Amino acid sequence: MTRFEKGFAMLIEETNVPDAALPVDALKAHLRLGSGFGQDTVQDGVLAGFLRAALAAVEARTGKALMAREFTQSVGELRGAEALNLAVAPVTVIASVTLVSRDGAEQTVSPDIYWLERDGHTPKLRAAAACLPGPERGGALRVRFLAGFGAEFDDLPADLRQAVLMLAAHYYEYRHDTALSDGCMPFGVSSLIERFRNLRIGLSGART
Repeated sequence: MTRFEKGFAMLIEETNVPDAALPVDALKAHLRLGSGFGQDTVQDGVLAGFLRAALAAVEARTGKALMAREFTQSVGELRGAEALNLAVAPVTVIASVTLVSRDGAEQTVSPDIYWLERDGHTPKLRAAAACLPGPERGGALRVRFLAGFGAEFDDLPADLRQAVLMLAAHYYEYRHDTALSDGCMPFGVSSLIERFRNLRIGLSGART
């Protein structure tokens, strides 16, 4: 039997960025500018790993999903009856909203009851009328949505693309430096992503 605590909140990444969408060739070109990086494909897997790490680091600093994929956000209570803050931006589509009872039974919420407020920093699931349907005690409200600037790397804003390439190149150049595990973020990258950062919003709608 499934039971959710009153303050329960969780975000799950349902789909991953496919390997084919990672800008490995663009990173090679970026590396060649500074170090004469070769054109072979031997290190493609390594570069893909650094690109994923760079994407994750930029997303963590900005609260943005860079490349499009599906997420599920579940909360055990609503802090405000009229809206639920979604944990990442930009959200493009609400795929479904489901009420989960304390015993695990699921009820799909009609799309007529809610709408998506496409805010660039804090998108919201908003009630079409007075309030959203709240979960019962021990249950949850589950929202499945698509977030990201686009399916391709070129869909990202230019400064975010540059930040990802710079950070991935930095990880590659200093790959033997164990201090990188402490969360290194070069100043140039921080400057590029600064305008995309926003106040952290709790999954249940509270500012943190």
